[in-house]
Amino acid sequence: DRWRRFVFEKPFGTDLDSARALNKELRSILREDQIFRIDHYLGKETVQNILVFRFGNSIFEPIWNRNFIDHVQITVAEKVGVETRGGYYDQAGALRDMIPNHIFQLITLTTMEPPVSFDGNAFRDEQAKILRAINPFSPEEVLHHAVRGQYAEGEIDDKPVPAYRTEEKVASDSRTETFVALKLMIDNWRWAGVPIYVRTGKRMATRHTDITVQFKQAPLMLFRETSIEKLPTNRIVIHIQPDEGITLHFGAKIPGLNLEMGAVDMDYNYSEHFGKTL
Repeated sequence: DRWRRFVFEKPFGTDLDSARALNKELRSILREDQIFRIDHYLGKETVQNILVFRFGNSIFEPIWNRNFIDHVQITVAEKVGVETRGGYYDQAGALRDMIPNHIFQLITLTTMEPPVSFDGNAFRDEQAKILRAINPFSPEEVLHHAVRGQYAEGEIDDKPVPAYRTEEKVASDSRTETFVALKLMIDNWRWAGVPIYVRTGKRMATRHTDITVQFKQAPLMLFRETSIEKLPTNRIVIHIQPDEGITLHFGAKIPGLNLEMGAVDMDYNYSEHFGKTL
C-alpha cells in the first residue's frame, strides 16, 4: 500500500478561473490529502522561524500589534534581471510572479493570529483570515497605493546590463512591470491603521529579502531640555536572504559628558550561532 503525494509549485493557474479549473482536474484523479500546493519560500529557515520568534518569546508577543507597531516593510530585492526567463516573465510580471505567493506568505506569517496547533489546516485557516482582511484597492486607490516600474539599461558592479525591453523573448514595447510596490492595510482588530509596505523588483542595487517591523516613537518629553532632538525608532529586521538572521535596532547613550543618543544594533546570525543553514 503506497501513498503518493503530488506537489505543485507556483504559478497555480494564471487567475482564479484557471486555478479552479486546475483544482477540478486534479481532484478527478487525486484525493485532496495527496495534493500539496506549495511555495518554496516556506522552506527557508528564517521564514519558519517567524512564528517561533513571534509566539515563543514573551518579550515580543505582547507588543506585536497596532498599539506599538507603526508599520511593517517587506522587501524582496534581486540584482539579476530576467535572465533566460523572458518568455515567462513578460506574461507574468513582478506583481504576479512575487506578490500573491512569496510576499503574501511573508505577510500572513508576520501578521496572523496564533494557530491552535502546528497542524497544516490550522495554519491555513489563520493565514486565510489575514488574506480576507486585506483591503482591496478601488480604482482610485491604485493610483495612490501602488507603484510599477521597469528596469532600463545601466551598470551593476561596474558591468553593463541591458534594459528589460531588450532582454531575450521580451517584447520591445513591453509594459510588464519588473518592480512593484504596494501599501496594504489589514482591516482587523490587531492591525487596524498599520500600513504594510511591500516592494519587489529585479536589477535592484542589492540582493536581499527582509521584513522590517518599525515600532512607534517613544515620547520625547523626558529629553526635551537635552541635546537629544529626535529619538531613534526601534526596529526588528528579520533577514531572510542572503544572510539569514534577526537584527534589533535600539537607542543607547553615547559615552561622554553630554546626553546624546546613538543607534545600536543587536545582531543574531543563523550561520554563526548554529553553524549552518538549510
